Amino acid sequence: MACALVPFCGFQDLESARDFLCSHLRQAGSGGTGGVRESAGKQPNWEDDGWGPWDEAEAPEPEGEEESASKMQVNSWLQDCVLSLSPTNDLMVIAREQKAVFFVPKWKQSEKGKEEMQYAVGWSGSLNVEEGECVTSALCIPLASQKRSSTGRPDWTCIVVGFTSGYVRFYTENGVLLLAQLLNEDPVLQLKCRTYEIPRHPGVTEQNEELSILYPAAVVTIDGFSLFQSLRACRNQVARAAASGNENVQPPPLAYKKWGLQDVDTIVDHVSIGIMTLSPFDQMKTASNIGGYNAAIKNSPPAMSQYITVGSNPFTGFFYALEGSSQPLLSHVALAVASKLTSALFNAASGWLGWKHKQEEENMQKQKPKVEPATPLAVRFGIPDSRRHGERICLSPCNSLAAVTDDFGRVLLLDVARGLAVRMWKGYRDAQVGWIQTVEDLHEREAEKTDFSLFGTPQGPSRVAQFLVIYAPRRGILEVWSTQQGPRVGAFNVGKYCRLLYPGYKIMGLNNVTSQGWQPQTYQICLVDPVSGIVKTVHVPFHLALSDKKSERAKDMHLVKKLAALLKTKTLNMDLVEAEVKELILDIKYPATKKQALESILANERFPLSSLTNIMQTLMDTLKNQEVECVDEGLLQFCANQLKLLHLHESISKLNSLTIQSEMAPSDNDLAKLLRLDEKEFTRLQMLLENYKQQNAHPSVRFAEDKDGELPVKTFLEYLEYEKAIINVKKLDEKEYVALGSFFFWKCLHGESSTEEMCHMLESAGFSPQLLLSLLLSVWLFKEKEILHSTQSVCCLHAALSHLSKMTVAIDEAWDSQSVSPWWQQMRTACIQSENNGAALLSAHVGHSVTAQITDSIAEKKFSQISVGTDADSWEALSLDTEYWKLLLKQLEDCLILQTLLQSKMNKKTSQVTSLQAEPFGRLSVKKLLEGGKGGIADSVAKWVFKQDLDLSLLRLGWQREEAGSEEEPPQMDSSLLAEDEEDQKSLKTVLELLHLAYQQFPCSLELDVLHAHCCWEYIVQWNKDPEEAHFLTRSIDHLRCIDNGHVQHGIALMMWNTFIVKRLSAATYLMDKVGKAPKDRLCRRDVGMSDAAMTSFLGSCSDLLQTLMEADVCSDEMQLPVLDTEDAWVSVEGQISLVELALEQKHIHYPLVEHQSVLCTILYGIMKFSLKSVKPLSLFDSKGKNAFFKDLTSIQLLPSGDVDPALLSIRHQFLTKLVSAVAQAQSPSRKTRGSQEELTVMSVKDRDWPALAIDLAQHLQVNEDAVRRHYVCELYNYGLDQLGEEAILQVHDKEVLASQLLVLTGQRLAYALLHTQTKEGMELLARLPPTLCTWLKAMDPQDLQNVDVPVTTTAKLVDKVIEHLPENHGQYSVALNLIEAVEAMS
Repeated sequence: MACALVPFCGFQDLESARDFLCSHLRQAGSGGTGGVRESAGKQPNWEDDGWGPWDEAEAPEPEGEEESASKMQVNSWLQDCVLSLSPTNDLMVIAREQKAVFFVPKWKQSEKGKEEMQYAVGWSGSLNVEEGECVTSALCIPLASQKRSSTGRPDWTCIVVGFTSGYVRFYTENGVLLLAQLLNEDPVLQLKCRTYEIPRHPGVTEQNEELSILYPAAVVTIDGFSLFQSLRACRNQVARAAASGNENVQPPPLAYKKWGLQDVDTIVDHVSIGIMTLSPFDQMKTASNIGGYNAAIKNSPPAMSQYITVGSNPFTGFFYALEGSSQPLLSHVALAVASKLTSALFNAASGWLGWKHKQEEENMQKQKPKVEPATPLAVRFGIPDSRRHGERICLSPCNSLAAVTDDFGRVLLLDVARGLAVRMWKGYRDAQVGWIQTVEDLHEREAEKTDFSLFGTPQGPSRVAQFLVIYAPRRGILEVWSTQQGPRVGAFNVGKYCRLLYPGYKIMGLNNVTSQGWQPQTYQICLVDPVSGIVKTVHVPFHLALSDKKSERAKDMHLVKKLAALLKTKTLNMDLVEAEVKELILDIKYPATKKQALESILANERFPLSSLTNIMQTLMDTLKNQEVECVDEGLLQFCANQLKLLHLHESISKLNSLTIQSEMAPSDNDLAKLLRLDEKEFTRLQMLLENYKQQNAHPSVRFAEDKDGELPVKTFLEYLEYEKAIINVKKLDEKEYVALGSFFFWKCLHGESSTEEMCHMLESAGFSPQLLLSLLLSVWLFKEKEILHSTQSVCCLHAALSHLSKMTVAIDEAWDSQSVSPWWQQMRTACIQSENNGAALLSAHVGHSVTAQITDSIAEKKFSQISVGTDADSWEALSLDTEYWKLLLKQLEDCLILQTLLQSKMNKKTSQVTSLQAEPFGRLSVKKLLEGGKGGIADSVAKWVFKQDLDLSLLRLGWQREEAGSEEEPPQMDSSLLAEDEEDQKSLKTVLELLHLAYQQFPCSLELDVLHAHCCWEYIVQWNKDPEEAHFLTRSIDHLRCIDNGHVQHGIALMMWNTFIVKRLSAATYLMDKVGKAPKDRLCRRDVGMSDAAMTSFLGSCSDLLQTLMEADVCSDEMQLPVLDTEDAWVSVEGQISLVELALEQKHIHYPLVEHQSVLCTILYGIMKFSLKSVKPLSLFDSKGKNAFFKDLTSIQLLPSGDVDPALLSIRHQFLTKLVSAVAQAQSPSRKTRGSQEELTVMSVKDRDWPALAIDLAQHLQVNEDAVRRHYVCELYNYGLDQLGEEAILQVHDKEVLASQLLVLTGQRLAYALLHTQTKEGMELLARLPPTLCTWLKAMDPQDLQNVDVPVTTTAKLVDKVIEHLPENHGQYSVALNLIEAVEAMS
């Protein structure tokens, strides 16, 4: 507990304030930042560097003189400024020449994330009103709030500024000028303030509040009460003027006194001591000095105000002004309030403003106010020293001492009452001084029982100590000295450019009544460091003021330090250390310090248990031998408790080290009997735990040092505490709790030490059975892996539980088999909350067994008389607890099966796992399932299905096994699921078995429709997180289609549409409509949030979703609503409504609206899939149609009906022909060779029947379907897909028109073959053809053909088709007949 320099605030941006105030440093500042950092890093050591050079001239000159000079200038700028900080830390002012910056503290998050206070600029600007005037002094005075409910914070802070023109101006925190007074025409040298303090003793005179202003030859004191009222009135005036224009209320006048100080050469600083009364002796002495031998004196000594000045001739002057010798002057307050407050700057510059006519105003401003003459006051006496010039004076908080600095580098301590210098410090040039007053904390004082007095408490009132703080900037050191004659108690290296601020006042406006309840948070002194931008304050503990002989506390602190050093030494001889420690502990006097020392010893890891016990025992013996009154009760109790804990640790360690002969591992039969299970139940339990172990066998790291069942003494003492002979465990995290439990029970659970002895020892030490049960279970549940591999641990747990249950307060005496025992409830709660389901299930079986055993024994006692002669083994006593155990066992078994399933993995070597699927699974507990709502179980399985990306057929297979029942005929597996690898097949088989088991356990929760609904939702939720994974959405719709019940399917589909689809789909639609074609990747990512490929897939899925929704709507009419059941064990589930219930609550859709939306989806999908150009999807619909899109599907909207506008029909027809051409083109074999990108399209045309879709679209868009079919056939032949064309012809109704279209196509093919290839045979053939045919062929343009390499035989078939469908009376029939001959000739 030494002196400390504590940072309490920082600057947010001090450099900008520096640049504003010292504009000449801006350029230098940019180059000098390096120097700033350097000086902060390398601080001089105040112990090593002596007193430093006295004069700058003697110091060696640096190499880069200019550079170091500029660095110094940049850092020392604060020395040239006027600084003031409000003692309540509400405001700081830094001013230089005409400019000032007001800083206000704000809470900000630092870089490390901690909340810290920083000064931010609240206002900045120029304060001068008259030409050339500069700021010479400033004060920030916090003013008390007048409200009764005030919290002790000031109401507001007033800034008082003195100028070279003699003006004193008062401002608000926002820089608004409230008041300006010219009380003397000379420059203001110094402003000082005194606020009300409650007198410490009845004899001390109560001092009034005042503001004193020093001029070169006068001092003005303004009465504090008068000033307070005037400032409040002015502030209210400003507020009114701001709110409603001007409203003149004349504030009360200021009462002040003005003394002309005489017989002094120069004055640079002053203090006003306040009113004092002389003692009769001093009165006589003063009267003799002034009036000589015959002087007469009054009976009552007069009251006087005392002022001390520093300067030259005399170096310090003492002035005494008799009360009543001068009447207070009244100055009419000059209000500076403009009728409209435009800005703070305007107000600050507006000077004297009144409410007179303009002419009068101008006259007012020209002539200065009348300055009252001063009352002369001669110096009474001084300290004459002609060569010495005083620089600063600083009064101590108790008004009895003052510190003075001079130009010789000295600091003098003055006794104010006697006018004497009582101490001098040398070597402090340019020193800055301040005071700290510390009040003794009575709790820290040792109660000396012998000092009983008749008055007050044995301790007496709190004492007060004063410390002088000196900052020597030349040496960059801050020192704290105990006054008057005390030693230096603290010193800090702080840098050479700081400023020490000591206000010497608190809050203005309090009196002896209002100050009683106030505890304002004021600081006494602070140090501003401009280099680091941090403001620090000094904390000095009271005991540093006590002289070394008297200060038991200082001696104790020295012994504690010595003890700390001793505990750190690396000696091997612990006996010597132990002896020294004992000696030190016994030497310490204060009980609180003794306890602190003891705690540090007990927290030391190097002491063995025996040493700690010896030390504590020695202290205990010493304390017991002392008289009862002298012993501190708390310390004695602490020692006794720690000693008990040390003995307990020793006993447990001893018991754990005695390894008993472990018994043989119990057989299955014995275990079954112990757990009260028949053979079938026990085998099932074994099977479940075996599965769980296999799926849970993930490797874990263990360190050699982690020894179970051991706990260091230090940790043991940290974890436990005594309270009234009962041991409690402190708040620990899980691992620490388990470590403590392991220390007690780990060896017992392995059968290596006696459970009975351990339980008995812990009970007698003061542990409650409930706490022991909690510790035992924490170990059992946490160390699941080791527990499940040791069958013997079950027997040990059974034994431990039996012993704990037999303890006196474990099970309540009044426990009745028909009520629930809190003891067993505690154990069940632990099992319910545990995520280690294997260990929890085993412990529940053991708990059930022990409960049954105790219930039976109670029942036997009751009914022993009745059951004489009957067979006692044939019945089992029933109790409510047994029923609760049975329910819990069922829940834990279910949870275990589910956990095992969720831990299982499919071996997938090929498929790529996304980051979303790789996220780890959380572990389950019964509590989580009970709180997870009705759909919680299906939801967790759905998450597992998503992470494994499980095939849908696998989910069905699990159920089929259930329905098949017989093992002889397992259901046929899908060929795609049959794994090639034997290992893969094994993992597949395991997963199927676990799935089958889960279905058996949860027939309702995992009913297929419910599971598919949850899987569907899980996939779409994950797709929404990353829309690039388009296959998630496809999978989601696959699961949706697998839902058999139309009601559920309808609800889920509608929820998917509303929650995830509609917003993105509308974005995609508007984007495609804006672009007028399939948009590029960049635009898709920008507007829809996915790539173009993902968007294509998304649109296809939207189309599928709407199709499924319409089908579900139709089939749900013929179906009944499903019945949603829950398994008996899980009836008490609470939490959110299940997904399926939510789905069933959805309203029915408006079918035509969904159909309308579906048409748009198909159009969009077609545009994206076939990259169609020049298509605006929304232009295919009229205004009604457009308005109906993306509306709520359950609402009834106005849809297009009746005849369609021919222009719109034409656009639709155009679109459909484009789509059909693209479909034909996509199937063309010639495309396949051109590149891999097209190949994908060719392959994927098979994803749906596009020709049929196009016809459906034609039907919905009211376009002639046959025209579309004919165009499709022509396009197929155009691309040389004759075979597909022949199939497509069958669908066309108007075959005549088609035939005439195909005839042209045939002509184009022949024209290409005969005219464009220019072969000899071709020319000859052409010559033999009839002239009409030749002319017709020449008129054909083969460039329209997409595929010209069609065999002639295929074309011959086409000609046959044309002849077949052309009527004989058709105009082109003869051309067709000629074509047959031509084709035959060619082939």
